[in-house]
Amino acid sequence: MNMQDLSKKIYRLGIGCLILLMVSCQKDYYVYQIDDQTVLPVNSQKIKPKSVSQYISILYTNFFQRAISPNSMLGAQKAIESIGDKQVAFDILLSKYMNDPKVIIPSKEEMLKDPEAFIRATYKRFLVREPTEAELNWMLNYIKSRPNVTPEHFYFGFGTCNEHFHY
Repeated sequence: MNMQDLSKKIYRLGIGCLILLMVSCQKDYYVYQIDDQTVLPVNSQKIKPKSVSQYISILYTNFFQRAISPNSMLGAQKAIESIGDKQVAFDILLSKYMNDPKVIIPSKEEMLKDPEAFIRATYKRFLVREPTEAELNWMLNYIKSRPNVTPEHFYFGFGTCNEHFHY
């Protein structure tokens, strides 16, 4: 073989490889059908405010795990109606319930033993729903990063949160 024949064969081989590369490297195109979704906040369905008696009754049940007596309900309603700022009145009522020796609140040890179960139970108890993954992770990190936090802090926060005032 002479040099000219060899260079022709190499040239043909190179052209053949180039053609093979161009033909074999095709992008696959996928078309996905995407449906429009409306994304709403977790509590977006809770738009109706609770009445004073509903709030008192639910708050009492959340703290004592039993129904409130009619006399206690009447006393709490009168106390709330006698204070001009309703939020302050609700905070005072909640503090009164938390300081009652009959209140049923998990201990700090129970909370730290299984923080995820504590958070899930608190969401179910006060907001009647499961926490989202973001809420759960935030609460777990909050408990781990703050050694002085107690279940009372969470119960006060949940009892006074905006979502708890609506159904």
